[in-house]
Amino acid sequence: MEIPEAILSRKSVRAYAEKGLTDEEISTLIEAAIKAPSAGNMQPWAFVAVRDRGVKEALVEAAHGQGFVASAPVIIVVCAEPARTAPKYGDRGTNLYCLQDTAAAVENILLTAAHNRLATCWVGAFDEAMAAEALSLPEGIHPVAMIPVGYPDQEPRPRPRRPVAEVLHMDHW
Repeated sequence: MEIPEAILSRKSVRAYAEKGLTDEEISTLIEAAIKAPSAGNMQPWAFVAVRDRGVKEALVEAAHGQGFVASAPVIIVVCAEPARTAPKYGDRGTNLYCLQDTAAAVENILLTAAHNRLATCWVGAFDEAMAAEALSLPEGIHPVAMIPVGYPDQEPRPRPRRPVAEVLHMDHW
């Protein structure tokens, strides 16, 4: 699958087959994540791959009861370490660049998963403190996204998107 095909075919999937992921499949996703662009090459990201049933259930609770999260064989939690960008960029590094960088890493995971025929869903609705506790994150490390990953057990319909003509402005608004 070429990149445009991965972009066009990627969907949020909330039902996963029983088949697990290998360590190599997980590593492939993280290798793609760490190739994301990063302000000043500060790379303020860290990743927790969760297979443990108890931790997955705690993440469901943190995600306001979104049970599908635990149905995936693996949940990759993408974390930000603002202290990596703060020395060089101050508040903007802490409050913007580290989030942009981790968001780019998330997208690389999603597209690499789509390329490899894996199903994902970007979950951002969760209680950060509860997720951090479930993962035993050290102080200064913040969970910013949960990505359930597995083989799809459904084929969701494409969701409507706003047309280019509606969202593109040339030279000025």
